[in-house]
Amino acid sequence: MDLLEYQAKEWFREMGIPVLPSQRIDRPSDIKRLKIPYPVVLKSQVRVGGRGRAGGVRFVTNTIDAIAAAQTIFHLSILGELPEVLLAEAKYDADQEFYLAIVLDAAAHRPLLLGSPQGGIDVESAPELLQQVVVDQEFSPFYARRLTIKMGLHGPLIQSVSGIIEKMYQLFVQKDLDLVEINPLGVSSTGELMALDGKVSVNDRAIARHSDVAAMAEKMVQREKGRKYSLELGTWDEVDPASNIAVLGNGAGLVMATMDLLTDAGSKPAICLNIGHGRSWNATTPSFSDRLQQGLEFLSEQKNIQVVLVNILGTVPTPAELAQVIVNFVQRRERMTTNRSRTQSYSPRVIVRFAGAEIDAAKEQLATVQVSVAESLDEAVSQVARFAKSSGRRK
Repeated sequence: MDLLEYQAKEWFREMGIPVLPSQRIDRPSDIKRLKIPYPVVLKSQVRVGGRGRAGGVRFVTNTIDAIAAAQTIFHLSILGELPEVLLAEAKYDADQEFYLAIVLDAAAHRPLLLGSPQGGIDVESAPELLQQVVVDQEFSPFYARRLTIKMGLHGPLIQSVSGIIEKMYQLFVQKDLDLVEINPLGVSSTGELMALDGKVSVNDRAIARHSDVAAMAEKMVQREKGRKYSLELGTWDEVDPASNIAVLGNGAGLVMATMDLLTDAGSKPAICLNIGHGRSWNATTPSFSDRLQQGLEFLSEQKNIQVVLVNILGTVPTPAELAQVIVNFVQRRERMTTNRSRTQSYSPRVIVRFAGAEIDAAKEQLATVQVSVAESLDEAVSQVARFAKSSGRRK
């Protein structure tokens, strides 16, 4: 479960990690009751990255500008997600910005400390600066100091930044986190440290062990019920709006590989939708079958899409279960097309590639609605490319 920035900072404050004075904004009119002196920064509270580049972070110097900015941000969709709340925060002038994180190293089954002397939105542009320290025994301040030295820090910064890392580690353990990140950690001209942005991911399996986290998850479930289903599907990217092909897969790597093969075949997709993996311990997200169904409905509502390539690699539901979802989708769209005019509703062609066991049963089911299952990804891509080109010529 991913927390929003303002929720992460509430935990930072409880742990003694320095954060700026801030205020949650539920509606633009809340700006009139702002208790933070101007200038302030207004931040969209969404779980996706790239807020600053998308216009979801704005500095304002007076109430009129702040209300106008809040109205804009509340209606600004960032990678398909609209904010329910904003965070108003005091402006901070940093001389330096660092990156700090603690993650669970899945391969080593140990916590991993990460740090870079270059933080902020450009942290990914200098991967060679990112340092790491594996906590391979019981944690001690030694690990934190070792990371700061590897980051190239000197003098009092070694002790002060080490203190922040120790508190992050305490939070990481106490709340059973998968990730706690501060980016950037601002350093003022006087050496004062400030967590200017934060990200926290709770291990889904641990939610039930913490009453406060479980209560937070329950509230998130209630909020999710009022959101558009398309925001719960996973992630998608618009690649080529002029295309008539959509890709639906389970996993970013699989979707990207499919997109690459389609491009090699001379047919870029319009949309790539990643519905995530099959097993989820997060009660706030729909099941894999639900995401498949909703993903197909979402793509069929995109009027330029004429063919959908479903590429699913071994997942928790069996191919037969997933085939039944596709059969139900095709039959439902056919009924809608029959009952309405063609301009009101249509069903895109679906081409399926499953990789896993028990494929034969899925083939038999899909054959009843004339949906073929390709033997390989290359064959599926070839079928999609041919259909997309022939459909384009018929338009």
